[in-house]
Amino acid sequence: MRTTRSLMTLLTVASLACSAAAAAAADARIGVTIGVTPPPIVLAPPPLVIVPGTQVHHVPTASFNLFVHGGRYYSFHNGAWFVAAGHRAPWTVIAIDALPKAVRAVPVTHYKVPPGHAKKQVAQEGGWCPPGQAKKSRC
Repeated sequence: MRTTRSLMTLLTVASLACSAAAAAAADARIGVTIGVTPPPIVLAPPPLVIVPGTQVHHVPTASFNLFVHGGRYYSFHNGAWFVAAGHRAPWTVIAIDALPKAVRAVPVTHYKVPPGHAKKQVAQEGGWCPPGQAKKSRC
């Protein structure tokens, strides 16, 4: 009788341990991957140039789209918008609806790398033409 009770206790403990381990393993697998590479971290305050007619600055010396408005840094990079609290701050993906209207209104001519819709607009206006499209007389 004592052996049966000990065996049942051992099985109960083992079952609880397995359940806890399975729950921990399940928790360890939960996560979110965005898959969009953020722009480089800005190590030092860059030279800013005001976008005419706005309260937004851009950084023409940057190798990527870099705008500053209200003390925050914004970048359209790899098809997504990012925001950083300042230089040296990490980038966070931001929804276009959360982007300040002033930043959304920056003319495409102030982008280092125009977004897809902007590339089409500029091409239609006779400015920038996507590679291969000029040969096809599409720009």
